Amino acid sequence: MSRQDAAGAAFWDERYRQDFTPWDAGGTPAALLDFLAAEPRPLAVLVPGCGSAYEVRSFAAAGHRVLAIDFSAAAVERARAALGSDGRLVRVADFFADDLGAPFDLVYERAFLCALPPMLWRRYAARVAELLAPDGRLAGFFFGDLGPARTASHGAFADRRGPPFPLAAGELDALLGGHFERVADEAAADSIPVFAGRERWQVWQRRKSPPGR
Repeated sequence: MSRQDAAGAAFWDERYRQDFTPWDAGGTPAALLDFLAAEPRPLAVLVPGCGSAYEVRSFAAAGHRVLAIDFSAAAVERARAALGSDGRLVRVADFFADDLGAPFDLVYERAFLCALPPMLWRRYAARVAELLAPDGRLAGFFFGDLGPARTASHGAFADRRGPPFPLAAGELDALLGGHFERVADEAAADSIPVFAGRERWQVWQRRKSPPGR
C-alpha cells in the first residue's frame, strides 16, 4: 500500500480496489441490531464513511429511511455490489462539503471517526451536530481507550499512527461533550480483530443548547 493521506479519497480507493480492508466487519454488529429492535419510530438515518455499508440493509429492513455515503468511489462500488437493490441507498458524497439532505434523526458511526486524521475530528463533531435534528442522536462504535475506568490523558489530540486512529482516554468526551450528552455506553461484544478490546457502543443525544446555558 502507498502512504497517501488518509484524508483523501485516493487512499481509500486504493485499499478497496486491492481488497485490503481489515476494518471490514462483514455484517451488522449485534449492538446495532439490538438498538434497531428497540427503536419505536422510523428514523432518517445518515451513515457517513459507509465503506461496504452492510448496516444499510438492516436499517432499511427495520423501516428507516437511510442514506449511506462515502467519498471513495471504490467503496461505494463495493457497497452497491453487496447490497443489491438496497445499493440505491448508497452514493458518493463528501461528508464535510456536500448537501446531504439534513436534518437527520440519527447519524450512525462505524469506523469513520477513527479513519479520519485527528486534525479533522473537531470538524466531524461540529458537522454531525449540524446535520442532526434538534432531538437527534449520534450512535455507533467508537475506538480507543474509552472504558469507564479510563481517566483523561494529557496527550489528547496528539499525533498518532493510523488509520485506525484511536481516541485517547477522555478525548471523546472532550470532542463531543460540547454538542452532545452520552446516554448509552457499553463494550462491543463482537469486534473484529483490528478493534478488539478497544471498541464501545455509545449513543450521544444532541444538546438543545451548549452546557452551562
